[in-house]
Amino acid sequence: MSILSDTLARVKPSPTVAVTTLANELKAAGKDVIGLGAGEPDFDTPEHIRAAGKRAIDEGKTRYTAPDGIAELKQAICDKFKRDNGLDYMPKQVSVGTGGKQILYNALMATLNPGDEVVIPAPYWVSYPDMVLLAGGTPVVAEASLESRFKLTPDQLEAAITPKTKWFIFNSPSNPTGAGYSRDELKALTDVLLRHPHVWVMTDDMYEHLAYDGFEFCTPAEVEPALYDRTLTCNGVSKAYCMTGWRIGYAAGPEPLISAMRKIQSQSTSNPCTISQWAAVEALNGSHEFIAANNEVFKRRRNMVVERLNAIEGITCPTPEGAFYVYPSIAGLIGKVTQGGTKIADDETFAKALLEDKGVAVVFGAAFGLSPNFRVSYATSDAALAEACDRIEAFCKGLS
Repeated sequence: MSILSDTLARVKPSPTVAVTTLANELKAAGKDVIGLGAGEPDFDTPEHIRAAGKRAIDEGKTRYTAPDGIAELKQAICDKFKRDNGLDYMPKQVSVGTGGKQILYNALMATLNPGDEVVIPAPYWVSYPDMVLLAGGTPVVAEASLESRFKLTPDQLEAAITPKTKWFIFNSPSNPTGAGYSRDELKALTDVLLRHPHVWVMTDDMYEHLAYDGFEFCTPAEVEPALYDRTLTCNGVSKAYCMTGWRIGYAAGPEPLISAMRKIQSQSTSNPCTISQWAAVEALNGSHEFIAANNEVFKRRRNMVVERLNAIEGITCPTPEGAFYVYPSIAGLIGKVTQGGTKIADDETFAKALLEDKGVAVVFGAAFGLSPNFRVSYATSDAALAEACDRIEAFCKGLS
């Protein structure tokens, strides 16, 4: 009899983590590798946020807190939702977790029963389907396409919903594509959801503030207030505030759901790091001027990467509205052969050969539920991105 549970067999390790780990291992072994797999800003946490963390240590704010967050942080989150999204929440409607991933996981664990379905648009963040499986539910993938700029249409959402659907997971701007839904595009989806009152909405708004070219972010409960009572609006400080390692995510929603999530957290991790919570208070309440400056850097990098990749025969790369990813198609390269004799049968083969031949680490599209594509994170230096594009171009030109 195996010591491992049957549930574990339903899930797989995170491919994005695996790519980043492999790239770091190759670098440590002396290989010349450019890693484009990591989903985190390359900027330091802003000084005023770091200072708040140091101050918490100096003031002895290092003990246990309530399982799902200190009152000061919950109030800061309520203020943020009102300020940025026009949403009214009370602190008892807020849950703070150890990163955005835990928030999503807690919600799924608190709500899913065997047979419950969760509609997930593809391309999707790699963890969504596996978290649903771990919680005992069934992921139902609704594929968007390059032609729709990786955005789900109302008809596709309608077709994916069944009497067993419990959740619809929505992410904009998207990881892995960077695609952002306009207010009209989102309203078309919320109109579908209004016709299905048994379906709840789980938003992942982690890239809310990383938007370019005048794109205006909006979230489902903001666009359609009638969905407020069945929406869990999730966010965090990881991306826009350059706080990935601080591990603070949060959500707001109906009090019974938040209470259930609190119960799970009280018996798993309990409270997030106290010091990180106080730093997050400063992140939400303090100056946000650095976000616009960072976004200018991201936009410049995005434009350079999109231009360089689109200039390569066989690659098509849409310009995304936000986040710090691009999701180019390699449909024009499938079936070609590398100089070493490897046939590019799919995007996984492409990514593996690119790493082996040119030392560029990307994440293959099948990990995100839509092929043949690969994800590039441009949250790294201009010089590294330029060199990576040179290597990708050389690799593709060497195919026959």
